[in-house]
Amino acid sequence: MGRVAYVNGRFVRHGDAAVHIEDRGYQLADAVYEVWAVFGGRLGDAPGHFSRLKRSLAELRIAVPMSDAALTIVLRETLRRNRVVDGLVYLQVGRGVAPRDHAFPNPPVAPSVVITAKSIDLAASDLRAAAGVGVVTVPENRWGRCDIKTVGLLPNVLAKQSAREAGAYEAWFVDELGLVTEGASSNAWIVDAEGRLRTRDIQANILRGVTRLSVLGLIADSGLTVDERAFTVEEAKSAREAFVTGAGSLVLPVVRIDGAIVGDGAPGPVAKRLRELYMSDARRNAA
Repeated sequence: MGRVAYVNGRFVRHGDAAVHIEDRGYQLADAVYEVWAVFGGRLGDAPGHFSRLKRSLAELRIAVPMSDAALTIVLRETLRRNRVVDGLVYLQVGRGVAPRDHAFPNPPVAPSVVITAKSIDLAASDLRAAAGVGVVTVPENRWGRCDIKTVGLLPNVLAKQSAREAGAYEAWFVDELGLVTEGASSNAWIVDAEGRLRTRDIQANILRGVTRLSVLGLIADSGLTVDERAFTVEEAKSAREAFVTGAGSLVLPVVRIDGAIVGDGAPGPVAKRLRELYMSDARRNAA
């Protein structure tokens, strides 16, 4: 069986899936998205993703297309039809189809809903985490509402391409003060030279990462402490450890920043422990 997508109320062959040419998500990036990690065919961090989805929709004044219960059914059915056991499921909700105009359609139109799913090799992910990855830094050039998970990701695309061309896994955005904001598709963390866990607070212009929130909970439960405070690139390079979190990366140790070795050049004990705790918790609580 080939891949299957859900598009506006219908399950269709992935290769035949399409949206209207005047879909506002396609023409104007007038849409939001969420990505769930999938463990054993179930949704990881499900409540956090549903909550962030509704917040993003509210911020853009896009109607909620269906209840959490109904959306859960559709997400699970998409996973079933694609035979995804461990992987990712992607949801995009846009304002809908209307003649092209920057202002909202009046009267409003029905939101567009697209869902796709794919399998990932968790064994390969574990090998990547065991080796650690590199990141590069790029200037922060995104808009002032990165807290909304919109599909307007061109700066992130260019940042990821910079990382790819440098042989790195991720790119970290750096603001005009020289402080790391976040990754192109992840949140950034360090264990600084004094041994303190640090990550940027969500009052800054960053995404409110769902995996980040789960890891914060695990840190608190483990008796560790975290300082939600920005760090410079130089602090990151001189840190004991660095890592990123996200639905795609989970908890992933960083061992190089702009070619500079972090710590002893191998994944550190804090990042490794948090990955173990996160994987165990995510599998246990997947919905």
